[in-house]
Amino acid sequence: MDKNVGKEYSQGELFVLPGAPKPKIVPRSEHPISRKNISVEALKVLYRLKDHGYLAYLVGGSVRDLLLGLTPKDFDVGTDARPEEIKKIFRWSRIIGRRFRLVHVYFKGGKFIEVVTFRGPECAEENGVEVYGTPYEDAFRRDLTINALFYNIADFSIIDFVGGIEDLRAGIIRVIGHPDQRFVRDPVRMMRAIRHAARIGFQIEPLTWEGILRHRQKISLCAPMRVRDEWLKDVLGGWSAPWVELMLKSGLFGEVFPAYQKVLNRSGETKALLVGLLAEMDKKIRKKALTPPQALALFLYPFVVGKGRVEQIPQRASRPYELIRKEVAHIFFPYDFKKELFENTVQLLTAVWPIKYHLLFSKKMPRRLAKKSYFAEALTITKVILKLERKLFKMEIEDLRSKRRGKGVRRA
Repeated sequence: MDKNVGKEYSQGELFVLPGAPKPKIVPRSEHPISRKNISVEALKVLYRLKDHGYLAYLVGGSVRDLLLGLTPKDFDVGTDARPEEIKKIFRWSRIIGRRFRLVHVYFKGGKFIEVVTFRGPECAEENGVEVYGTPYEDAFRRDLTINALFYNIADFSIIDFVGGIEDLRAGIIRVIGHPDQRFVRDPVRMMRAIRHAARIGFQIEPLTWEGILRHRQKISLCAPMRVRDEWLKDVLGGWSAPWVELMLKSGLFGEVFPAYQKVLNRSGETKALLVGLLAEMDKKIRKKALTPPQALALFLYPFVVGKGRVEQIPQRASRPYELIRKEVAHIFFPYDFKKELFENTVQLLTAVWPIKYHLLFSKKMPRRLAKKSYFAEALTITKVILKLERKLFKMEIEDLRSKRRGKGVRRA
């Protein structure tokens, strides 16, 4: 591909295949994206590629978020430059990937911008050959219409090949292409459709939703690490409550967490506790007041008490560490975790029981417990749990002295 070919055509005709529809071009005057909202690092990459005669587009979720008035988590760049050409332009860069290579351009402070050469047709890549393509072909390789918009640094316009602008304005989540074909090729796209519906409150359009219902079982064909990465983003993202509602409604939750689904099927109370805890968790995550281990512990708590192997109301101030560790390993199978995240999550979750015991039945917390390094984090999530349990289950806790006389705990 001639790197200067774009200069010979109008913007609306760039790289469009014969017979293919022209993209919708939204000029700068008709959209809200400003360069002041784009990271300095991304702008440097975009302008340097442009100055070397290549196409340089901001691509993917960053364009979507900027159009919605949200702050993108990261910025990715699409270009017609090949990986070797990109690396020559940027001294501090590295080519990564095997099946399809891309380039990370590094900056101070550990920051980097991911630069991807436009990809060709999906069917061609299935033959194991690295296939580059046009912006048009690349747009149709993406998962959802709202994720396939390009911001062109040359004239600050938005390029839309797939109807993403209309879907953004209408609040619609739509898979690109036919759902049966796209979900079979990559079932993870079903989880991404649900993510964006939950994250920004959009509706999943009927054909896409029906495709999820038909193909939800195929998520088991994906590599466990990919599936884990997807649901971790949702549990830790600040939109886990609407996410779990959609996952349950679609049946994907049971495919991803079969053991958890069995527990939820036993009792509506367990589901209410899960959704309620996630709603409280989302508020704290958005305020950056919760760590990943705390969030995962809250996510797991309804499973542990719902399964019935650990008492919801502790009868003594002990930590059921080994039992809960086995339960956590059970629900997370086959998803491998970093050892530190797994162990910290188990530690916080098991600390809930002794802390809850003393909150319910003691006047103060024992010093040996309060001095633990994890105590403050565990106390935070225990208070969230206890507050919601009292609300949902109308638990009436008598003082410890009455309990010892055999009057115990009553639940209305």
